[in-house]
Amino acid sequence: MTLNNDNLVCVFCASHDSTNPVYNEAADALGRELVQASYGLVYGGGGHGLMGRVARGVFENNGSVLGIIPRSLTKYEGTTEIGRTILVDSMHERKQLMNEHAMAFIALPGGFGTLEELLEVATWSMLRIHSKPIIVLNTNGYYNALGDMIDKAVEAGFVKPGNKDIIVMCDTPKEAIAAIKSYSVPTTRYDLTWTATSPM
Repeated sequence: MTLNNDNLVCVFCASHDSTNPVYNEAADALGRELVQASYGLVYGGGGHGLMGRVARGVFENNGSVLGIIPRSLTKYEGTTEIGRTILVDSMHERKQLMNEHAMAFIALPGGFGTLEELLEVATWSMLRIHSKPIIVLNTNGYYNALGDMIDKAVEAGFVKPGNKDIIVMCDTPKEAIAAIKSYSVPTTRYDLTWTATSPM
C-alpha cells in the first residue's frame, strides 16, 4: 500500500467510543467514504474509539493510513498495526507532522483534544500558515454550540465575518467529503507570508 501525501486527509476525533452509537457509526462511515473518494488518512494513531474506527474503515477498504502518536500516549490510546505508524516524542511534533502530511482536515466529535486541534488548524489558516480545507462533521448537531460561539465572536468583532467560512460545517460523512472538493479559502484572512522556519 503506497502512501500519497497529496491525498491524505487528517481526521481529528475522540479516542473513545461514544455511548450514543450514532457517533460511532459516523466514524465508520467516514472511513469508507474517504476511500471511495480516493483519499487516504493521516490521524493521531492508536486503535481505540472514533480514531480507530475511522482508521479501520479506511484500511479495510484498501486505503492508505498513516498514524502519528506520541510514545507517552500509547498507554491510553494504544498502538495499532493499521497502516503505518510513526512514534514521536511530543504533541507538537505529532501536530506538525499531521499538518505536513495532510491536504485537508476533518473534525469529528471529540473532547478537549479534538477541539484544540480543530481550533489550532483554523487559527493557522487565518494566519495563512496553510490554506487547506477545514471541515467539521457535525454529527447529531454535536458542534452546534461551536457554530453559535463563532457567530458570537463575529458579532462581537473578534472574528471577521468572512473568516467564519474557514470552518465548514457538514451533517454527514458524504457531505464532508464533498466539502473538501468545493472548499474555498476566505479572502479576509491575514495577509502574511511565512518562511520555512516559521512555527507550524
